[in-house]
Amino acid sequence: MALSLPNNPDLERFRRDARRLHRGVRSADEHALELVVKHHSEGTAAELSGFTLSDAQLVVARSYGFSSWPRLRHYLDIAEPLRRDPTKSPTSEDPVDAYCDLACLQFSQADDPHRWFQARALLADNPELSARSVYAAATAGDRGAVAAHLAADPSLAHREGGPFRWSPLAYLVYSRVPQDDTVGTARLLLDHGADPDTGYLWQGLPPPFTALTGCFGEGEQGPGRSPRHPAGMPLARLLLERGAEPNDGQTLYNRMFNRDDGHLSLLFEYGLGTGDGGVWRHRLGDALESVEEMMGRQVRWARSHGFTDRLALLAEHGFVPKRAGSRGFRAPSIHRAGSVAAVADVVGLGADVDEAQGGRTALHHFAWIGDVEMVQALVDAGANPDVVDATHGTTPLGWAEYGRQPATAALLRPLTAPLSVE
Repeated sequence: MALSLPNNPDLERFRRDARRLHRGVRSADEHALELVVKHHSEGTAAELSGFTLSDAQLVVARSYGFSSWPRLRHYLDIAEPLRRDPTKSPTSEDPVDAYCDLACLQFSQADDPHRWFQARALLADNPELSARSVYAAATAGDRGAVAAHLAADPSLAHREGGPFRWSPLAYLVYSRVPQDDTVGTARLLLDHGADPDTGYLWQGLPPPFTALTGCFGEGEQGPGRSPRHPAGMPLARLLLERGAEPNDGQTLYNRMFNRDDGHLSLLFEYGLGTGDGGVWRHRLGDALESVEEMMGRQVRWARSHGFTDRLALLAEHGFVPKRAGSRGFRAPSIHRAGSVAAVADVVGLGADVDEAQGGRTALHHFAWIGDVEMVQALVDAGANPDVVDATHGTTPLGWAEYGRQPATAALLRPLTAPLSVE
C-alpha cells in the first residue's frame, strides 16, 4: 500500500483534519465534498446532515492510504516507538553525542561532507570518546573499544541510545567517518545479539530505514551528500548472511536513481523478490508495500528511465515489465536514455535533449548523481548546459555543486555561462 502521510504524523492532527472535514461537508464546502466523493463509498449521495464525524474519519484515513480509521490508528500506535527524527537530535555539549550526530547520515539536507570532517576533528581532539560510549565506538568502527563495552555489558549490543536512539549497529552503518575495523566491529556486535534488521521509521514514515539502508546510502540528497558506506557491500553481505531481510524498500528506493545495479545483484543472491517481506512487514502490515508492489516499482522506474541492464536483471529473476499499447510513432524521451549508447539512439529518433521532466533536464539529473559518462554523452548530443530547472532556477552545474559532485562540476564549469543576477 502506498501511503501519503505527513512527516511526524500524530493522531491529534488527523482528528483535527476529520473535524475540519466534517464541518466542511455540513456547510457544503466544495473541497470537502470532493474528498468525500473520492474516498467515501457512498460519496455525497447521503443527506449532508447525515454525514457523521465517523464518516469524516473514514475519509481522512483513506485520503492518506488507509482502508479505515482504525487501521490508521493502529499504524500510529505501532509506529510511535519506532519513530526517530535524526534532523532534530537534541543539541548537546557532550562531545560523545556531538561526534555521533556529526558523523552519521540523517538523510536530510544537513548531510554534507563538511559534517564528517567536523566529526573527525572532534574525535582527534577527544580520543577517549570511543572508550566513553559504545555508540561512539561503533560510529568509529573501533572494534577494540566495542569489545570492551560488550565485555562489561553484553546487552549493549542491542540497546538503543546516543543522540538518535539507535542501536550500536545502526551508528556503525550510518557513519561516514573513517572507521578502524568496520566489518570486524559489525561481526562482533552481531555475535553478541545485534539485530541485522535494526532500523527506525524516519519521522514516523514507512518504509523503515534499516541497517541495509545505511550500508547502501544515496537517496533524494544524491550520492555526494548521502554516499554509500565505504565498506557497504561487505557490510551488507554480512548482514544478509546473518538474516537481514533482502526486500528492503528504502534501499531499493534510494538506489534506483542511477545506473549501478550492484545492490540488486547482491540482494537477489539472498532472496530479493521472494518471501513475505520479513520482520518489518510483520510489524507494520499493509502500511508497507508488499514484495510484489516493491518490485513493480523497480520495474516501472527502470523502464521509464531506459535502464535496460536493470530491466534485464529484473527479468532474469521473473520481473518483466508490461508492454504499453502502440499508438503510432512518438519521439522517445531523453529521460528514457539510461546508457551512453541510448543517448545517441534516442536523439537520432528525434528526442529533445533538453526536454524537462519534473522541472529539470536529464543533464541536471546526471550532473547531480555524478555520472560523468552520461553528462559527457548529453553534452556531446547538444544538451544546453545553461538551461535552468523550474524548481530552483539553476543550471546542471548548480545541481552538481549542490550534490557535492566535483567530477561532473569540473566537466560543466567551463561550458556554463555565469548566471545573471537581476
